[in-house]
Amino acid sequence: MSASDAEDSAGQADPEVVDLATRIFDLARAGDAAALAAYLDAGVPANLTNDKGDSLVMLAAYHGHAGAVQALLERGADPDRANDRGQTPLAGAVFKGEDEVIRALLAAGADPRAGTPSAVDTARMFGKQELLELFGAQ
Repeated sequence: MSASDAEDSAGQADPEVVDLATRIFDLARAGDAAALAAYLDAGVPANLTNDKGDSLVMLAAYHGHAGAVQALLERGADPDRANDRGQTPLAGAVFKGEDEVIRALLAAGADPRAGTPSAVDTARMFGKQELLELFGAQ
């Protein structure tokens, strides 16, 4: 489900649903793990995406919130869900240098070779040898 799925029969977005989705995406950016967990436990889809295809995990990972990433992953979020540009949460975490997020994503089964560029490609681009070793890519 994406935020754009919240349309009525005339194709108009329901403003209340859009407002709620916006608040949830903001919680992911801010790293509010408890609030995110509560929303997901109440039925918000773990793989909710915004208009750019960014998932809640992508937003939390990119902004360096390992606790929020963990809470989302524990509730079924896909660690490899790429956005509309082919970027994965793991590659975003590598780009931003978020080691704790990287470890949380890997523990949840994230594939360092998924996406464009992949986390492996990103680590190579920035000369992060320790991550290449962690990913099993030399």
